[in-house]
This record gives sequence, C-alpha cells and structure tokens, in this order.
Amino acid sequence: MIDQTVFADGAAFTEGRFRPIGQAGISLLDWGFTRSDLTYDVVHVKDGCFFRLDDHLDRFLSGIERLRLAIPESRDDIARILHHCVALAGLGDAYVAMAASRGRPMVPGSRRPADCNNHLIAYAVPWIDVIRPEIQARGAHVHVAGVPRVPDASSDPTIKNYRWGDLTQGLLEAEDAGCDTAVLLDQDGYLTEGPGFNVCLIEDGTLVTPDRGALHGITRQSVLELCAELGMPAHVAPVPASALETADEVFLCTTAGGIMPVARIGGRILGNDAPGPLSLKLKERYWQKHREGWHATRVDYMSLPAVELIG
Repeated sequence: MIDQTVFADGAAFTEGRFRPIGQAGISLLDWGFTRSDLTYDVVHVKDGCFFRLDDHLDRFLSGIERLRLAIPESRDDIARILHHCVALAGLGDAYVAMAASRGRPMVPGSRRPADCNNHLIAYAVPWIDVIRPEIQARGAHVHVAGVPRVPDASSDPTIKNYRWGDLTQGLLEAEDAGCDTAVLLDQDGYLTEGPGFNVCLIEDGTLVTPDRGALHGITRQSVLELCAELGMPAHVAPVPASALETADEVFLCTTAGGIMPVARIGGRILGNDAPGPLSLKLKERYWQKHREGWHATRVDYMSLPAVELIG
C-alpha cells in the first residue's frame, strides 16, 4: 500500500521510476541541465480532468522528433506516466509537465548528441497560475521589454524549450518598472510573446495574436476556437508594437492560468484600468467549457504504479 502523504507536494518520474517531487533530480552532467538541450510541454488538470491532453502530446512528440531525440517510452506510455503522477499526488487541479532531455553523454567528454542517453522526465504539482489570481482580477500590468526576442531562425519558438535568457531579462526589466510581467518584441519591432504565455489584442471587436516569435499555444488555439464559436473575428498575423497603443483590450493566455486580462501595458492604461469586457467574456466561456467537459480526459486515479522512496 502506497503512503500517498509523501507525494503531497507532487510526484515525479525520473530515471524510469516514480518518486516524490522532492526526491527527483537529474545528473549534473545531463545536457538538459548544462545546455538546455531538451523539449518539454505542460498540460493542466482541472477538476480531475486533463485539458487537451492529446494536443499537448502531439506538440511534445513533434518537438522530440524535430530535435532528433529518442526516448524509450511510447505515446501511450507517456500518457500513462502523466496519469500516474497526478494520481500519486492525489491532485484534482494540477500543473503537469513532461520533458525529453538529451541526457548524459555515455562517452565521457563527447560533444556528439548521438552519444547521449535521451530520457523522459515527468511530474505533477499543485495548480500554478503564472499570473496570480488577484492580479488577474485587477488586470495585469505589463512591461514592453527593451530586450528583443531571440530570432526564430536561431531558436525555433514553436519547439517548447527552457532557453529563457531573453524572457528572463524581460522579467527583470518588468520588475524594475514595477510591472507584473513582460512581453517582448522581435528585432523588427513586432510583438512576439511573454515568459510562458501568448498575447492577444482586441481592437474594434476583432482579436489578433502574433504570428512570429511565439509558441503555437494550445490555450491560444482554444481562444481562437472560442472566438469562432462566439462569432468574433480572430486571426494570427503580424502585430506591430504600435498596435499596443491602439488596442481596446489585451490579454495573455497559457496553460498555467488560462485567459489572463491586462489593465496596463507600458505606460498606457487600458479602458477603466480593469479587465476588458470581451476578455472577461472569453475567460468566463473558457472555464465554463471546462466545466462542460470540453477536450477533457478524466485522470485515472485508481491505477497506481510502484514507487521508489529515498532514505
């Protein structure tokens, strides 16, 4: 019988074994750590159901293929491991991550990616909002960073990764400016994304979201589907920085938080310094659809794996 209290802070899968999150780790020589040579994805669980699990697995496996990684687990194996992580932690609402790392060179000192032992990492921890709920309620204050987004040709933003040097610099700028978070422009002055989220602008009832420098977000795709359902024009297109000066509303969207309205961007106050009406309408519809079972996969809480405890 498993003592699930040891998994209260979360459960992880590393080195082929399940462990409490506090006992999980990787080698200091792992290229995922030393070079950020990995891809990852995050799916959320709400009210005991994964949201768009198949879409997250599709994107994760696409990234693995494009980075020429080869983990031993199949798609079904990965899904089962994610279910086990959530079940071990006993979480109804969760942040669930999967990562495929290049791993540690099997030939000491080798610089050949082919010499590394690629491997899967997964974990589930209690729900995370990248913008705290009280900040979402009053509308986020967003800094337009001076540091440009890394060019798409140098680091493909559609392969989810941990190479956050530019995004972290944007967050430091935001902190200095007294803002909650940041969005980045590319070197040509077009809007891209922020640290872990896509950006959406609404002007004259039409939604637009950047076509460059940004992950093809699954929450963003959900927003586009909701717009179609509500009869609201929406498209993915180039978004110049000047659009931030004319937009009626702005919101951020991500797996870890959903639709998160913005009240201020740069030095500009939007509307009444509060979340905009269309942003709130989309936010409410997004969570309502969750409650209705939209794209839901119920977590298998009954089947628990063998676990390894250290010490």
